[in-house]
Amino acid sequence: MNLEAASAARSGWAQTLSCAALVLSASFSLAEPVAPFRPVATYSIVARDSATGDLGVAVQSHWFSVGSVVPWAEAGVGAVATQSFVRVSYGPLGLQALREGAAPAEALAALLALDDASAVRQVAFVDARGRVAAHTGQACIPGAGHLTGDGYSVQANLMLTDDVPQAMAAAYEAATGPLAERMLVALEAAQRAGGDVRGRQSAALLVVRARASAEPWSDRRVDLRVEDHPQPLAELRRLLRLHRAYDLMNQGDEAMADGDMALALERYAAAEGLIPDNDEFVFWHAVTLVVNERVADALPLFGRAFAMNPLWIPVVPRLVEKGHLPATPGLTERILATAR
Repeated sequence: MNLEAASAARSGWAQTLSCAALVLSASFSLAEPVAPFRPVATYSIVARDSATGDLGVAVQSHWFSVGSVVPWAEAGVGAVATQSFVRVSYGPLGLQALREGAAPAEALAALLALDDASAVRQVAFVDARGRVAAHTGQACIPGAGHLTGDGYSVQANLMLTDDVPQAMAAAYEAATGPLAERMLVALEAAQRAGGDVRGRQSAALLVVRARASAEPWSDRRVDLRVEDHPQPLAELRRLLRLHRAYDLMNQGDEAMADGDMALALERYAAAEGLIPDNDEFVFWHAVTLVVNERVADALPLFGRAFAMNPLWIPVVPRLVEKGHLPATPGLTERILATAR
């Protein structure tokens, strides 16, 4: 970016932050009681995947629906976690500042300067270049603190011990695999180190693409929330595994649409392997086998699907009627016979 463009960008986000002053002026001050009081005591991680450029936030809290409050991310822009006595506007305003050219440290400092209650805020930023910035106000409830590393920041408040940020950082750096799985490993390490002193209730995972696409509905790679659960991280891991399986099913559907039956079968089989007790995967795998003229291989799968969920039985003739299964004489009867 040349100096003229940089100056224009800086002017743009400076105007954004000036407008933010109007929003944040409604924020409570430390000396004034407010309602509702929103102590979203929490631990979270914001991170950029150095291999793919994907950006994400992961969080757990003893607070209902933490995923609707703490995590913010935008493809090609950055990710923000806003917590402690949370001010939600740090999320959208922070992303807007990053989008318009501010570095994370600049955007965070400007927003904090506008906030009379910055001492109770805990906020972390990561941008599309992997630059990070974090703030833990001096009035956040112990144990509270944050650690920043290469392309990530971990932060926690109201923890049982002071060891949570260190445990999260070590676990994230040692983890392998996709960004969502590595961030979840960090959350699990935080829980083992003591977690929230009050316990746990909700969790969320959000991962967006490295670059925005022409199809914004596809820019969120992972968007999972556990609103209220006695074991939110275990449930989040289950949902993430299910998400991966359905993603494979979607890839299979796309391969089918492209006429690549071999790839479709590979993807369907992989999805079924991840979640072998999912009747939906077994049924559509069987359908694909039939379409690929492998009826003998399909029949045992139809039998399994019908045994798991008999409601698939009336679906078969409907698929034949609309051309999604061949109208070969006797085929429908052979398929339905596997239910007996």
